[in-house]
Amino acid sequence: MDLLTLNDEVASCRACPRLITWCETVAVEKRAAYADETYWGKPVPGFGDPNAQIAVVGLAPAAHGANRTGRMFTGDRSGDWLYRGLHNAGLANQAESVSIDDGLELNNVWVTSAVKCAPPDNKPTANEQNRCRSKFFGDELAALTNLRVLVALGGIGASAVARHFDISPRPKFGHGVEVPISNQLTLLCSYHVSQQNTFTGRLTEPMLDKIFERAQQLAASPLA
Repeated sequence: MDLLTLNDEVASCRACPRLITWCETVAVEKRAAYADETYWGKPVPGFGDPNAQIAVVGLAPAAHGANRTGRMFTGDRSGDWLYRGLHNAGLANQAESVSIDDGLELNNVWVTSAVKCAPPDNKPTANEQNRCRSKFFGDELAALTNLRVLVALGGIGASAVARHFDISPRPKFGHGVEVPISNQLTLLCSYHVSQQNTFTGRLTEPMLDKIFERAQQLAASPLA
């Protein structure tokens, strides 16, 4: 399945009633700062370069970020960090991601999430994670035919990758952990760009820069 078709299917999915109800409720109630905006309020497709060698896998859309704007990691503090890091690495044409029509373009990187809907309290259930992974994640990765590196932001992103590829034993998550998946594919783990991590200094910009530097090295390495 090609990515455009898959993205349309993602946006129209209603497989998880709890998540759909939450996305739509947030889109109606809104945050005061965005009261005049029309929220996306649906599952959020991946975004980026279809020929990418690097895929960034997050947890899920933010309620007032991607669930509002319709583009992954767009319109929230986590996205500020992510796209600034991608811009520093030469993987994005600009450091900001504020709206779906802001001119942002990605080069050699695809940004997606393990769960396509914004979950209440940022906590998708195990069933919701499994359903989304089996319904979309495999097709998405298969459509990225040049893929060499999966950068997992946080434990749930890493777990989605490990489960999809049936990695055994399951790797223990940690910042900078690398796990060979095949002779052409590597899982590279990073702390999530959440405010919980960035405000406390658990994740710093130099740490994130090193992750994308390493991802590019892996992507450029010769096949075994």
